[in-house]
Amino acid sequence: MNNLPAAPAGGATSGAGEAVLVGTGLVKRFGPAVALAGVDLTVHRGETVAIMGPSGSGKSTLLHCLAGIMKPDAGEVRLLGGRIDALGERRRSALRRSRFGFVFQFGQLLPELPAVENVALPLMLGGTPRRAAVNAARTWFAPLGLGGMEHRRPGELSGGQAQRVAIARALVTAPAVVFADEPTGALDQATGHETMNLLVEATRHNGASLVVVTHDPTVARWCDRTVEVRDGRLVHPAPHSAGPSTPTTPPTPHDAGPSSPYDAGPSGPYVPGAPGSAPAPGSYGAGASGSYGPGAPGSAAAPGSYGTGTPGAYGAGASAPAAAPRSYGAGAPVSYGTGVPRSGWDAFQVRHVESA
Repeated sequence: MNNLPAAPAGGATSGAGEAVLVGTGLVKRFGPAVALAGVDLTVHRGETVAIMGPSGSGKSTLLHCLAGIMKPDAGEVRLLGGRIDALGERRRSALRRSRFGFVFQFGQLLPELPAVENVALPLMLGGTPRRAAVNAARTWFAPLGLGGMEHRRPGELSGGQAQRVAIARALVTAPAVVFADEPTGALDQATGHETMNLLVEATRHNGASLVVVTHDPTVARWCDRTVEVRDGRLVHPAPHSAGPSTPTTPPTPHDAGPSSPYDAGPSGPYVPGAPGSAPAPGSYGAGASGSYGPGAPGSAAAPGSYGTGTPGAYGAGASAPAAAPRSYGAGAPVSYGTGVPRSGWDAFQVRHVESA
């Protein structure tokens, strides 16, 4: 982390403490549903902000409006003093390439490109010659622990390595703001810890602000402050907020927080429960509740069991049809206004718009 590429002079590092991104009175509706109901949010230079909220609260819609992916129905968004919500799609697309960086839950790397070209892509789309763009992208690999992986394709990378490539891609243009939508949602706990450490430190090193959408309080604890969205409105302060002036204490790699299912609770390590009885909190007993005993054939299995009962158990009951997977197939070019198929790192602006 000490050898990260320096941000260009006059880029994202100047003017520490100023308001970089300001959303005022943001309203967004999807038919009769109100996703945002007059949200005000200011992000300052170099600040890291977590946006939390339950599913359907409007947190991802807020990110999409702030990032210029969608236009609010009312209110305005300003970047460094200039209004961006009133811009046309082509200009907002160019803005996303140059002034914003994105890290998504599943990376959204282009599978046909090697890692170094995935990182160089926003530079090339912005007009930088390929050789210069690839050379600039290459400088991010060793500092992020990716040395020697420049020519691997996404399918040859682990989940954590792919997210590091996504972080490099988000920062290679020296953006003013990096948006991260559930950046650790597809990673195990230890890898998620490492990814958040790299994301926060690399973003700060580059002088950019960071906006993270998450439902995980352990991810939010990495940020300077946390705001919560509920029913399309901002709640101040949100639970687990470190506050804007309080130093953030990063979680340890295996600390899943007080509400995590991995928290063993007061009863400590593994303690076998008495057969047939409910186990003590934190234990892994073989009791009726949470056990894996066989259910009576043809009857509803006990909660959590794997019997052969009616639907609801993991038995031979009727099963619901599998939902069609969300695809990111090729569509009309919209991401950058350059004819790039809609399968890349900005693809979700059309396919992945949600009010969550």
